[in-house]
Amino acid sequence: MSAPGVAEQRDAGLQPERTRLAWRRTTLAASVVAVLALRQTLRGSGSPVELGGAAVTVLLWLAFLGVAHRRIRALAAVRPEALAPRAALAVVLCTAGLAVFAVAVIL
Repeated sequence: MSAPGVAEQRDAGLQPERTRLAWRRTTLAASVVAVLALRQTLRGSGSPVELGGAAVTVLLWLAFLGVAHRRIRALAAVRPEALAPRAALAVVLCTAGLAVFAVAVIL
């Protein structure tokens, strides 16, 4: 049997570090997708619709970066908190928005 208070301590091992690295890889992938989408958009005719799409892409990318950065910093704690539902929803909406824009660029 363990002493009182020992059960409350948790050895997270490398799991927070792996999660932090996964967030960094996902942020890098989102950055590459955003840059390629902007490049494709700006190679077009430069219509207001294309420029609006480029602006939306930048805003979605910045929102994703903000959420990812906060999560990466939170994972540096000894006992990181769970991802907030609002943050998870923001990440899902940013990803879906970039996917919709990518389909619109291709068509």
